[in-house]
Amino acid sequence: MREVWVKGWWLVACLLVAPGAAAQKVALVGGTLVDGSLSDPIRDSVVLVEGERIVAVGTVETLPVPADATVISTEGMTVLPGLWDMHVHLMINGHADYEHWDRTYPAQFRDVIMPASARQLLLAGVTGARDLGGPLEDSIAVRDAVNSGRIPGPTLFVSGPFIQKKPYPGTEQFRWGVDSPADARAKVRKLAQAGVDVVKLIDQDGMSDAEIKAIVDEAHRHGLPVVAHAHRPEEIRRGLEAGVDGFEHTGLAAAPEYPPDVIAALRERTANMAAGPLFWTPTIEGLYNFPYTVKNHEFIDGDDWHEGLPPEIVADIKASLAHPERIGYFQQTPQRWPTLQRKFQQLRESGAMLLVGTDSGIPMKFHSGSTWNELDVWVNRLGVPAIDAIRAATYWPAVAMKADKDYGTVAEGKYADIIAVKGDVLKQVALLQRVDIVLKHGRRVK
Repeated sequence: MREVWVKGWWLVACLLVAPGAAAQKVALVGGTLVDGSLSDPIRDSVVLVEGERIVAVGTVETLPVPADATVISTEGMTVLPGLWDMHVHLMINGHADYEHWDRTYPAQFRDVIMPASARQLLLAGVTGARDLGGPLEDSIAVRDAVNSGRIPGPTLFVSGPFIQKKPYPGTEQFRWGVDSPADARAKVRKLAQAGVDVVKLIDQDGMSDAEIKAIVDEAHRHGLPVVAHAHRPEEIRRGLEAGVDGFEHTGLAAAPEYPPDVIAALRERTANMAAGPLFWTPTIEGLYNFPYTVKNHEFIDGDDWHEGLPPEIVADIKASLAHPERIGYFQQTPQRWPTLQRKFQQLRESGAMLLVGTDSGIPMKFHSGSTWNELDVWVNRLGVPAIDAIRAATYWPAVAMKADKDYGTVAEGKYADIIAVKGDVLKQVALLQRVDIVLKHGRRVK
């Protein structure tokens, strides 16, 4: 296998397999397998892969390795499903000035910036991702290029543009406004016909009830889940009333906690087993870590986030981050920070199914490191057991996207999206910042 740069995209050039030829066999041997399910870790594990899929899981004592398999030693490692990040923005890469970025780079989103973001995620061990709020044609093109194997990246699920009452000036390419229930339905139909995987609703507290209901109803008619912003209490109230499938962000600015009526409504919804889980992606790390990163930002000088980006774009991003303490995006964070732990705990106690997502791409949040940072905060700052955090980044995202038949756990019949990390991830989840092995659909990409 070799990689080449063609027309702005990294292409993975693979040897053609003759019709009828046997699929490549790979065996991961020796590590401790945390398979993403509720089972105990499997010591001295063996995972057999044939072609794109897992064909058997066992131990060195119970599962012989075929003589014709390529053996990858995972001794001394934790083996686990590839991570998912349920809230990324492929069209942005950590730049501090959105207005400048949106004015300067749209022509490079499809061929340069979004492919670079996808590649960075994959090399960080993220084999599944949900991209929210991108230009429609670019989002579909990059998703299809990645999912067909033409360019490297995680399996992508995309929303295309946000749907909101009125787009902010200069953002019309990736934010669509609605002016009536009929227009709301038409916008959702256009997204569905283009082939999006999810509908993203934002600022729904500025819409009429009929408009919100039209969006959710039309999306569900097309088999599409709806996720909604949760920045303000009324967004949550009205999203629940309309029947959205999940919420994004922790929200509520510097308010100390969610209002009692919101928590009561969440508990009522999550108690409705017939409706299935209510998913919530809190994207908490970027805010939680800001007081530290604003003073300790050596990571900006790292080069892992340069992968796939031309030098001039790298230089532009670095220049925008020269003074992290001045970034407008984070100015209220000192007031928000003390409230985050309480809100996160309220969400856990409400019965909502929390998913790992990062808002990757916002200022100082690089695709090459966002996901492990989110997991680290969940486990080491917010008290989530490591196995629960890992399942929130593997199994439950696949369930949320109705893809758990093929993804989310290391099990027979599923795609071989597998990562391995030196050390015990259940003891030190931050080891995920240095993923040693990445398999995507059975092919070793790192």
